Amino acid sequence: MSRAAIPGLPSRHPIGGQLPALYAEDDFAQRFTAGLDTVLAPVFSTLDNLPAYLDPRVAPADFVAWLASWVGGVDDPRWPLELRREATVRAMELHRWRGTKRGLVEALQLIVGVRAEVVGDGGAVWSSTPGSELPPAPDAEIVVRVWPGREATVEESRVHELIRALVPVHTRCRVEVLSTAPSGSGSGEGE
Repeated sequence: MSRAAIPGLPSRHPIGGQLPALYAEDDFAQRFTAGLDTVLAPVFSTLDNLPAYLDPRVAPADFVAWLASWVGGVDDPRWPLELRREATVRAMELHRWRGTKRGLVEALQLIVGVRAEVVGDGGAVWSSTPGSELPPAPDAEIVVRVWPGREATVEESRVHELIRALVPVHTRCRVEVLSTAPSGSGSGEGE
């Protein structure tokens, strides 16, 4: 969508009608202000519709990437527009869960279109009993099992790329690509 001069777009606030009476009948003044109206009509139209420009669900397509950058969302121009809009809408929610099993599973489902299960705790342990012995050191590796969801196949390179972007840097991660959901996986969502 272009926000440049649009032929025939009327101005809701024509300048010629707001000139003093001395210029109201002046042909040059009316033609000159009509030219300004043509240039300013898209500006007024944009300002009148500003809330729609700030809502990724209805914003012009070329604004979606800009909105995604505002909220730190993931945006890829190769994606279908509806997926780009949804990823931008859900960016704040996904940031809230970033670095967690749930966040990784939801991001993989939204952005790559695969179902996933995350196994392991990434090297984090704790004890709920004050003063007790520390728990044994856990395995710092997590396993991410993915299988087709929205897409018919799993594009492994995209899965790896997204995992590298979302998993804490100190965490070792192994990806297993499955043809179907693992038995006993339930909904396929991590904790």
